[in-house]
Amino acid sequence: MFHHVKELQFNARVSGPDPRFARLLLEQFGGGNGELKAAMQYFVQAFGCRQAHPQKYDLLMDIATEEFSHLEIVGATITMLLEGVTGELKDAIHRTSLAKVMGGKATREDLIHEALTDPLFLVHSGGGPRVTDANGVPWSGAFVNANGDLTVDLRSDIAAESRAKIVYEYLLQFTEDPLVQESLSFLMTREIAHFQMFTAALETIQPNFPPGVLQGDPRHTHTYYNMSNGQDVRGPWNEGKGPWNDGQGWIYYHDPIEHVRETKGLVKEPIPGGESKMQKAKEMDEQLSNMRSAQEKAGTPTSKNQWSEYPEESLTR
Repeated sequence: MFHHVKELQFNARVSGPDPRFARLLLEQFGGGNGELKAAMQYFVQAFGCRQAHPQKYDLLMDIATEEFSHLEIVGATITMLLEGVTGELKDAIHRTSLAKVMGGKATREDLIHEALTDPLFLVHSGGGPRVTDANGVPWSGAFVNANGDLTVDLRSDIAAESRAKIVYEYLLQFTEDPLVQESLSFLMTREIAHFQMFTAALETIQPNFPPGVLQGDPRHTHTYYNMSNGQDVRGPWNEGKGPWNDGQGWIYYHDPIEHVRETKGLVKEPIPGGESKMQKAKEMDEQLSNMRSAQEKAGTPTSKNQWSEYPEESLTR
């Protein structure tokens, strides 16, 4: 159940109209890294958690709802940055009145230019936000990443918050309005907070690496192929101990073509650690598969089911 509170979570303010920046800010309204994308992504992900993982459901729904409130802040800011456009467009008789919108300094042609040659604010929405990105590309459900596995979804959410944070950083460089900067700084900071929340939630799921259930073939999980000419570049992504807890490190192939030929197209790839390593991976697959399946089944009733729980006495009245 949603209940709309008329006050914004953060009181959005602007110093004056700025159609140019309104268009840029539209990226965070209906863009692929914007607030609507985040709200819908966490909202959709939450459904699969409701009964098996109620704590994660609560987390995702709380953050999704906050993202809707951030969408409202962005939409309100865009509308205020276009202040005057709606009223003047309604004046269908005195067509020259649009010049008043920018304090008397803009003609109709200038106003279109102020909107960065994108007059869609003027001819489609009449001065309000549209569900598009800054280039007028409509928002799409394809932006939403929901895989039904918490270790995967939470990593997607961490990435989503990271991208949104960087977009706000960039946007802050394109407005001189201190009041708008104040709102953007708040929104950017909440991305940091959500990043931390999702990171903490991921850590409560153990094991969480690799994502999902299956461990992968140990013949290929630790190998790095040098796929370019020139000097070899080494780092913790291809040398030393990897992110595994089995004590094994990266295996680096300087000449991957030679190695593929030697192993008959990797068919004869040796198993690091021997057959016992392969058997251990299979056992882990079985163990984790049973554990994850049991978690899901334990939270799902086998007969009558309902989404919300109420005291029994209230149901008999």
